[in-house]
Amino acid sequence: MIDWDWPSYAKWLFVTEPAVAAVAITMLGVYLAVILLTRLSGLRSFSKMSSFDFAITVAVGSTVASTVVLKSVSLLKGAVALAALYTVQHGAATLRQYVPWFGHLQDNDALLLMAGEEILDDNLRKAQVTRGDLRSKLREANVIHPGQVRAVVMETTGDVSVLHADPDGPDLDPELLDGVRDAERLLEKQNVREAEGGTLES
Repeated sequence: MIDWDWPSYAKWLFVTEPAVAAVAITMLGVYLAVILLTRLSGLRSFSKMSSFDFAITVAVGSTVASTVVLKSVSLLKGAVALAALYTVQHGAATLRQYVPWFGHLQDNDALLLMAGEEILDDNLRKAQVTRGDLRSKLREANVIHPGQVRAVVMETTGDVSVLHADPDGPDLDPELLDGVRDAERLLEKQNVREAEGGTLES
């Protein structure tokens, strides 16, 4: 609780010159540590290609902030914590490459939200996405007619991918939906379209 007595209040509002210098020096040290660790770890460091990557990015930001502003966290502690986070991320990324099931254990599967023009309301509920949220993502992707939509996918990171083309354009390559839950609902529609020689309808 803040002591509203003026001397205490002034101390809460302002800091001394040594404290400002300490924050500046710590910030420089943490910045250099992040640059070095990112160069060593590689391009995936801030990629957010999976939900785990996103969590690590948030944790790195929190560690940087804590190291800079909290006296209880030394520069060395902060640097060690950052190195540990980068090491865990690098190890997890390596496991994803060589152990197929590890990625499924680590992340939720991507989820199909639209199959062509059809909005999958049950999947919207699973993803806690409203139709208004979905429409805003379609606008961001410059979709001007539902007939352009091939698929809308909620990725493991929470991002929404809108795959679209001209209504008479090519169908979606099934490989692009590998690992997406309920992808078969779209593939069935595409098979019907190919059989009938028509357009993909809801």
